[in-house]
Amino acid sequence: MPGKEVYDVAIIGAGIVGLAGAVYARRMNLKTIVFGNERGGTLAKTHLVENYPGFISLSGPELMDKILEHAKVYQPTIIMRAVVDIKKKGKLFELSTKKEIYQAKMLLFATGSTWKELNVKGEEEFKNKGVHYCASCDAPLYKGKKTAVVVGGGDSAVKESFLVAEYFDDVYVLARSTFKPEPINMQRAKINKKIHLIDGIQIKEIKGDKFVNEVILDKPINGSISLKTDAVFIEIGNIPLSDLAIKLGVKTNKKGEIIITRETTTNVPGIYAAGDVGDLKFKQAITGVGEAVTAIYTIYDDLAKAEISLSGNNWIKLGGYSWLFLGWINRN
Repeated sequence: MPGKEVYDVAIIGAGIVGLAGAVYARRMNLKTIVFGNERGGTLAKTHLVENYPGFISLSGPELMDKILEHAKVYQPTIIMRAVVDIKKKGKLFELSTKKEIYQAKMLLFATGSTWKELNVKGEEEFKNKGVHYCASCDAPLYKGKKTAVVVGGGDSAVKESFLVAEYFDDVYVLARSTFKPEPINMQRAKINKKIHLIDGIQIKEIKGDKFVNEVILDKPINGSISLKTDAVFIEIGNIPLSDLAIKLGVKTNKKGEIIITRETTTNVPGIYAAGDVGDLKFKQAITGVGEAVTAIYTIYDDLAKAEISLSGNNWIKLGGYSWLFLGWINRN
């Protein structure tokens, strides 16, 4: 273990939620370490962000650059490697990467989610050969091509179609049931002559030779169940990355989302969760950041209640409160 250091909190996930947690943890003078196998998570692959307060419009990577720059001001330890295992050793958690082992008193899971697959014939065969899950990553590769299909009826799918339409002549957005984007994005899609919104339809098979060239539908479009296409972008939701938490006994719902309280606690003492990996219904960057802040304040308070010494500070107990040079903590 590097220097046998013990961190007050280990944050697993280096996306906007994890880094926001790191900012507040360091402001609370908690000794903080952040782990992430890729910087920025899914937000870093988002083409356009127009609903994060303070920024009228910017790309996901631009927003992540600003968050990372902000976090670095407070000097948390940031390890750009994945945590592969976590064990509880006495009062501490032991976190292992492929190279090293670290110790922490508390854990905050900000692991987010990964893309959900369509699970139809041909999808696996044509992954990265016309089947994609990140339009901002892969749509530019098709500049000048004729037709693309975007699968999904939520806000993410409709927003992805705007980017895809920059590189294709025609974009068919296929929703299994009804479209449910933010109204402003639905209006934009309807007035974009390149975008064709079709609901109540599903892909049955993805076909091609070396690359995708066709999808087979469960009902016809313009009289045919075959739709010629150069690419398929799948945007049908996400799967929470909760496996490490589950191994520690953390309870999840049927979707695999970590069940958290309003204070972001889980059923396992010392383990907290925030962002897309949690079970709160509304999932946006801004709500995840709010949950991370709540988690850090809860962790700070729980460390105090357990009378665990915060790194480099002295406690003075005064009638029902603990006084730290940072402020007051209600112990009731």
